[in-house]
Amino acid sequence: MPITRRVALSALAAPLSMSAQATLRLATFQVDATPPLGSALCHGLVKPAARIGDPTTARGLILLGAGAPIVICAVDWTGLGTDLHDTWRSEIARSVQTTPERVMVHSLHQHDAPGCDFAMEKYLAKYGMANASCDPTWARAVITKSARAAQSSLTLAQPVTHVGTGKAEVQQVASNRRILGADGQIKYVRMSATKDPKIRAEPEGLIDPNVRLISFWSGDRPVASVTFYTTHPQSYYNIGEVSADFVGIARENRKSAVPAAAHVHFNGASGNVTAGKYNDGSPENRLLLAGRLSEGMRHAWEAANKRPVSPVDVEWRTEPVKLAVRSSISSADAHATLADPKATKVNKLRAAFDLAWIDRAPKPIDLAMLRLGDAHVLFMPGELFVEYQLAAQQMKPDRFVALAAYGFYGMGYIGTAAAYGQGGYETSEVSRVGPEAQAVLMAAMRKLLA
Repeated sequence: MPITRRVALSALAAPLSMSAQATLRLATFQVDATPPLGSALCHGLVKPAARIGDPTTARGLILLGAGAPIVICAVDWTGLGTDLHDTWRSEIARSVQTTPERVMVHSLHQHDAPGCDFAMEKYLAKYGMANASCDPTWARAVITKSARAAQSSLTLAQPVTHVGTGKAEVQQVASNRRILGADGQIKYVRMSATKDPKIRAEPEGLIDPNVRLISFWSGDRPVASVTFYTTHPQSYYNIGEVSADFVGIARENRKSAVPAAAHVHFNGASGNVTAGKYNDGSPENRLLLAGRLSEGMRHAWEAANKRPVSPVDVEWRTEPVKLAVRSSISSADAHATLADPKATKVNKLRAAFDLAWIDRAPKPIDLAMLRLGDAHVLFMPGELFVEYQLAAQQMKPDRFVALAAYGFYGMGYIGTAAAYGQGGYETSEVSRVGPEAQAVLMAAMRKLLA
C-alpha cells in the first residue's frame, strides 16, 4: 500500500516551523513556450503550426518559507507525457533546490498547441516518424528555459502576508460532452465545437459551474492570482494557428485588470466537459467564451475572502499511486500498428502513445495536495472526468477545494468506473487505464484531504 508523504513543517524547515511570525515569500516566473512554425501540434493529431495566433507560455509560482520550495507550473500545451513530465519536474526541482515531489507541472490542454512525450517520440522515430508528435530537442530547450527562469525568480521573491480564496459561477461556457440515451449508453458526444443544433440543445449536464481563485498578497498589494476552471479549453482548432485559446485570452484580460499580480490558470477535471453546448466552432465564439470566463474570474477575485497566512498554515502532501495499463492494450499490437504501412497516422500516433504508457505504468505517479490555511488544492494526473473533482469537494464540503488535472498525461482519459460500460470516444477508444482506476484515485484523494 502506498504511503502518503506529508511534508508540512518538517525537519526541512525546523527554524520556520517554530515561529508563526516567519514570513512566506512567493516568486513567480514565465517563459515563452510557443513552437516554431512547422511544429507538430496536439501530439501530431491536428494540423502543424502554420502561423502564430497568440503565444503559449509556461508560468509558475514558487512558495518559499514553509520547508523546501514548493513549485506549481501551468503550461499552454496539450499534454505533458510520461518521461517529459518527469524531466520537467526534476529540472525545476534541481534549479530551485527542492525535490521533484514538491514540484507539479500541468498542461492546460489547448489543442492548437504542442503536446510532447519523449518516450512516444522515441518509438515514432524507430519506425521512421521522427518529430511526428513533437520536436523533443525544442521541448527540452523549453524545459531548461523554464527551470532557469524559476531559479532567477528566487532573487525577486516577495513576502506574502495574506491569501484570498473566492469562487464565482461562469455562465454559458461548460457543458458535459457525454449525453446518455434512455438505455444508459452514450447517445451523443458533444465535442468542443458542436455544429449540430439538436446536440447543442441537449441539457448542460454534469459540470462544475464555478471558477475558483486563490490570491496571494503582500499587505494590500496583490502578488499573484491562481485560477481553476473545468472545461476543455477549445473554441475552434485544427487550423494550424498556435493559440492559448479562450482560457489564455481570459487570463490576459485579468492581467490587464490587475497588472501588479502574476496570473496563472489551471484546467480542472475536464475529460468529459467541453464548451460544446455554447460553441458551434465559429471564430467569434472564442472572444465570447473568453469574456464569460474572465467575467467569472473577476467576480471570484472580488468575492475573495482574504486572511493572514504564515508558514504554519502551509502543508504539502504527495501520494504516489500506480494505475494499471488497460487490458485491451498490448505492446505486440502497438508495435504491429507502427510497422504496418497501411495503418493511418492517427493509429500510429496512438500506438506510440500506448507504448510510452506501457513502459511508464509500473512506476508510481505523484498526486499532490497544497493546503493554505483551510484552502486545499489537489494536483491530479490525466484527463479526469468531472466526477472526481465533485467528489473531492464533497470530501471537504465546508472548505475551499480546487483541483488541477492534466498533470502527468501518459494515460490520457481517466473515466469513472461506470463510464467504461457506457461507450463514447473517451473510454472506448483512447483511455489507457480501466475502470479500476476510480478506486485507486478516490482512495488517494481521501488520504490527501484527510
